[in-house]
Amino acid sequence: MHGGAITLAKRYHNLNFNPDLILVTDMLNLPVFQSLVKLECPVAIYFHENQFTYPWSPNDADVELQRDKHYGFINYSSALSADHVYFNSKFHLDSFFTGLEDFLRQFPDYREIQNIDKIGEKSSVLYLGMDLKKFDEFKIEKSENDLPLILWNHRWEHDKNPETFFDALIQLSQMGGKFNLAVLGEEFKEELPCFTHARKQLQKHIVQFGYTDSFEEYTKWLWKADILPVTSNQDFFGGSIMEAVYCKTIPLLPRQLTYPELFQLNDNPQLFYENESDLLKKLTSSIDDNSKLRQQNHQSITTEYDWSNMVKVYDRELMKL
Repeated sequence: MHGGAITLAKRYHNLNFNPDLILVTDMLNLPVFQSLVKLECPVAIYFHENQFTYPWSPNDADVELQRDKHYGFINYSSALSADHVYFNSKFHLDSFFTGLEDFLRQFPDYREIQNIDKIGEKSSVLYLGMDLKKFDEFKIEKSENDLPLILWNHRWEHDKNPETFFDALIQLSQMGGKFNLAVLGEEFKEELPCFTHARKQLQKHIVQFGYTDSFEEYTKWLWKADILPVTSNQDFFGGSIMEAVYCKTIPLLPRQLTYPELFQLNDNPQLFYENESDLLKKLTSSIDDNSKLRQQNHQSITTEYDWSNMVKVYDRELMKL
């Protein structure tokens, strides 16, 4: 979030055309970028996540050194200087402004609280557009004779709350549950202890554990999967969940964060759980009646966010600028 603005400004100066619009992400220090170039077009910023409400790892050195607050100020100043601010969900928009107010009120003076309304007036929700149809090429049918396949396809980091995920599966195994487990996704540092523990405790269930080297292999596991228990502590959209549900995997979602908004809680209450005991209960019933589960299909929820549909929305929104 520091050097990127300088590098981008350098590349901007090498362009041989003048853009009609610049769309940046929340990872850019926009005021620094704007100070280095002379823009003659509007600039919009798209928030995939924010530094106010993202749950920092307790082991992160940035928290101990209070550098996390500096990243929050980059988000704040960037939103303030943009011509328009987009968020990838309503939940994200709401949490951003709640977090921003808490952030500003910690300052001893010159809080400029009125800037919250100023940013709010130029903010809106623009859902993520995803290339979901690329999964169709590798579609495979689920085998009726296979055990129910439980899937994890997220980053191996603390905000995805893998501890609760694996605890539920270990309990399920100890209760005699018959299932297979595919753990996908990428870890960026040392493996979290819960993953190491799960390798041992769930060994008899594991059919895949680790990063897949190709998109084709990743996709096939999504098409094979039956159940996606989601235990995340934070999610502003949930791209990996959308991918799995598009491939006809049935999600089990906490009744919080962005999930009730995107996965239509009122129409699909069976996809949501209230707490960890309810998650275990729904997991148990799902694997016990897997044949009935495989008759469900919530792909239509996700197709709304495919680029074939979202590109029209983006065109309309960006043309307003």
